[in-house]
Amino acid sequence: MLQLTFVNFKQNSYIQVEGTPATSCFYIIQSGKIRCFHETEVPGNAPRMLGPGDFIGVVACMSSHSQTESVIAITNVVAIKVNREQYPELIMKNTPVAMKIVRSFAQEMRVLNDNLTKITLKNTVTETPDQLFPIAQYYEDSGWPEIAAYCYYQYLKECPNGKCKEQAIKRFSILKKRTNPPYLEPKGEMMRSYKQNTMIFSECQSGADMFIVQSGSVKIVKVVDGSEVMLALLKKGDIFGEMALLDNRPRSACAIAHDDCTLMVINRTNFDQMVSTQPQLVARLTSMFAERLWSMYRQLANTELRNPREKMVDMLALQVEKSRQQPVKGVPFETDFTITDIINLCGIPSNEVRTAAWQLESDQNVKVKAGKIVVPDVEELIKQAAFYRKQNSKHANEQ
Repeated sequence: MLQLTFVNFKQNSYIQVEGTPATSCFYIIQSGKIRCFHETEVPGNAPRMLGPGDFIGVVACMSSHSQTESVIAITNVVAIKVNREQYPELIMKNTPVAMKIVRSFAQEMRVLNDNLTKITLKNTVTETPDQLFPIAQYYEDSGWPEIAAYCYYQYLKECPNGKCKEQAIKRFSILKKRTNPPYLEPKGEMMRSYKQNTMIFSECQSGADMFIVQSGSVKIVKVVDGSEVMLALLKKGDIFGEMALLDNRPRSACAIAHDDCTLMVINRTNFDQMVSTQPQLVARLTSMFAERLWSMYRQLANTELRNPREKMVDMLALQVEKSRQQPVKGVPFETDFTITDIINLCGIPSNEVRTAAWQLESDQNVKVKAGKIVVPDVEELIKQAAFYRKQNSKHANEQ
């Protein structure tokens, strides 16, 4: 039987502090008002005022990462305490609360993603289906005919009367003869396999599926000003595509198989079934969403670092923390990332890449073995990155 406890917080008391270790519980506000804010500068994230029915601490609790924000009680507050192990039962007993958490995660991820795009890519264009045509042109001109064919097809599907209809039909007909893009019309497969450099979905395309990487890796990219910019490199266990599933908006970026990969597919139909019949799986998905949110907050904080070396060290630390593999003291930690991967994730300008590579390779906490980065001391790397973020926030507050 689900037994929840009530906790009282006095006015002006801290309920949680950004950067402190995660707890095994989160809170649902029963009465009173709270203020949520960031101690470390996070672009585009203003303080929030929350009240009854809202919840706090879910990201840290469900991801087991540090707290992403600080929370102060504006009035006396009464909150319901929910332990992590109670969440599956909460899903069964009070599905609307669980769905509110999931959908709020989706909304928050969309906002953070938009902020990341504006900051890192200086791109404020709203995703609309007609943009699929220039994306297709970009990939055709770049020598990726199969990806181009996929995008032309999606353009014709989304914009049957679009102004570039005739051109798209012509280009797709030519490319289709020498390519075979998979899953142009998915048939509800729960598992899909993609070969390296195959498009999974395009930015600006509508979508009703989210994906969990089972094997291989997937790169998340955007086409900006005639160039492909990598936003993330996802590995086994990572989730993507969830925003389109939960908020019915077009895809905000492209997903392309970085190497051969297998993906689990969750659509709206089986997601709704899962909520009512498989609470443990929904709890797992919530943890994945929480992990993604934590990562996005860290990425936003990373954009504030101006020194390329500090930015790359922090990005490497983020990827190591995401891996969740427990390092052994005194044993170097071998990552799946190359120097180029980290440079691309940081958005280092092309004219600074050579210098940036030298700076990262020269760092005492970075070694390279068989092309992949090896971290001699993970704890020291994480401390080093935290120091850079703290110093940057301190300097920003002094200005």
